[in-house]
Amino acid sequence: MSNRPETPLLDQITTPSDMKGLSDAQLKQLAREVRAETISAVSETGGHLGAGLGVVELTVALHAIWDTPKDKIIWDVSHQSYPHKILTGRRDRIRTLRQKGGLSGFTKRSESPYDPFGAAHSSTSISAALGFSVARDLGGNCPEGLGDGIAVIGDGSISAGMAYEAMNNAGHLKKRLIVILNDNEMSIAPPVGAMSSYLSKLYAERPFHDLKEVAKGAVGFLPEPFRESAKRAKDMLKGMATGGTLFEALGFSYVGPIDGHDMDQLLPVLRTVHDRATGPILIHVLTQKGKGYAPAEAAADKGHGVSKFDVVTGKQKKTPSNAPSYTGVFSKALLDEAARDTKVCAVTAAMPDGTGLKQFQDRYPSRCFDVGIAEQHAVTFAAGLAAGGLRPFCALYSTFLQRGYDQVVHDVAIQRLPVRFAIDRAGLVGADGATHAGAFDTAFLANLPDFVVMAAADEAELVHMVATAAAYDQGPISFRYPRGEGTGVEMPERGEILEIGKGRMIREGKGVAILSFGTRLQEVMQACEALDARGISPTVADARFAKPLDRDLILKLVETHDALITVEEGAIGGFASHVSHLLAEEGVFDRGFKFRSMVLPDIFIDQANPRDMYAVAGLNAEDIEAKVLEVMGVETLGKRA
Repeated sequence: MSNRPETPLLDQITTPSDMKGLSDAQLKQLAREVRAETISAVSETGGHLGAGLGVVELTVALHAIWDTPKDKIIWDVSHQSYPHKILTGRRDRIRTLRQKGGLSGFTKRSESPYDPFGAAHSSTSISAALGFSVARDLGGNCPEGLGDGIAVIGDGSISAGMAYEAMNNAGHLKKRLIVILNDNEMSIAPPVGAMSSYLSKLYAERPFHDLKEVAKGAVGFLPEPFRESAKRAKDMLKGMATGGTLFEALGFSYVGPIDGHDMDQLLPVLRTVHDRATGPILIHVLTQKGKGYAPAEAAADKGHGVSKFDVVTGKQKKTPSNAPSYTGVFSKALLDEAARDTKVCAVTAAMPDGTGLKQFQDRYPSRCFDVGIAEQHAVTFAAGLAAGGLRPFCALYSTFLQRGYDQVVHDVAIQRLPVRFAIDRAGLVGADGATHAGAFDTAFLANLPDFVVMAAADEAELVHMVATAAAYDQGPISFRYPRGEGTGVEMPERGEILEIGKGRMIREGKGVAILSFGTRLQEVMQACEALDARGISPTVADARFAKPLDRDLILKLVETHDALITVEEGAIGGFASHVSHLLAEEGVFDRGFKFRSMVLPDIFIDQANPRDMYAVAGLNAEDIEAKVLEVMGVETLGKRA
């Protein structure tokens, strides 16, 4: 293809072992070619661009110096791992990134021995690398062998508590462990908090190794009586200039900061660490997200997540939207509630754009809190806000809310604090795959006493649920909604406060009733159109609430129909489990009533477009149609005349 770059040196590299004989000049050339190949590949697939461009030189240097896959390079989050994949035997598949049957957009153990640890959530790399290091020293084994554990972690990820828990433990164990702090001064959103300010101060100072050499040289010119004082001053200067006091207090030797795009700095430092490190060491590397591609460097998010684009112009090929996104609808609805109620506030964990809170942050800066990559803190902080008389909305992706579950139980639910959980990315999300699928929130929230659990069937329902949550002060409440566009329904001027625990009838039919929870309702209605053509007319209801259940609605459906089918975009143990428990306790099954549930299967579903993922899950319209026919004893779709 015309946009494929010329890569004569990269063409000779199949695995990192092919890099071992390259000169430093050749490694620099290789980095340039890897950057060009990364840009070219992502222009065809879309995905995470800026993060990978920021670590090209670092990726080349690590694989040139260490012996992977025996040495374990663990990329925190791993959205920056595209250059790593190019160099580790997957270049021929790099243009399948994030597609059905293709390469994952993150590291994945089942994909390659060069991916020793899977990731997609942040702040796990140091813990995993320490685990590999201890396994090495205790005689553990794996097919590729066990060498160094090397964690590459960003400045946003290292601000999370788990990273410090790992460093504290590593300092205590004193195992040889290499942590590379990839400081690009930006995660998805601009980093926040004291740690960010601390790293910015380090960035403003001269590099540690320069200061060390200057101080060392100066001491030799002093008279003997002054040399001891000068040595103490030099040690103090080292601590002030490098922040060694922080990381060294955790038991790490500290080197840096160094320019992560300057191979003349990077290669000697990494080689020295490789040859001499004994205990845990942290190398502070400064990089630029989006480095080497002008459109990414100029973008506000430095090209964090992009759709397919033109390499020359950087213009992304986005499909025009026919309906507002669910995230955008939530954003507007929350702004409306905040305009009417000064106690409404919002909390997010490093995702103001992704969760739709950016406009709220701009309009009400004193009432919006981005706490950094710290979901546990976000939940308990929101609990404190609620206890203090505010009305906090804690906006998190479903898959990230999992990280704060103990706090949801202990700090929110037990105390019955009215925290409003806005759960974005519910259900299957497409190209990010299993790591970002919102599969479990209904199950893990609906089993908590006095927790109200809602799911929006469409964008208008989402507006009503924002209003309902804002008005609800009796305890915790949540509402879930998917990624992507709404359905194009007519939007209300203002959200309606729903009666807690009450669903709604969508259409009256007979024989079989379908009870939908969430946005699969659209697929249910498509299935009903096909069934109508067969002379089968199901009743359809929208549950709205998984907890409390609308007992009256459900039992009426049972009383007036021969069968009931529930449909939800959540895992086993969620809405359907609560319905089946109700039916069992009411003795419904004792008289032979037919009940079926359609849920996400008990597997992790790999990346594909959402429709293909829901096909795997068996939750598209044709699957719902087939389930109705099966329950009613009618010939299946495959046996149609």
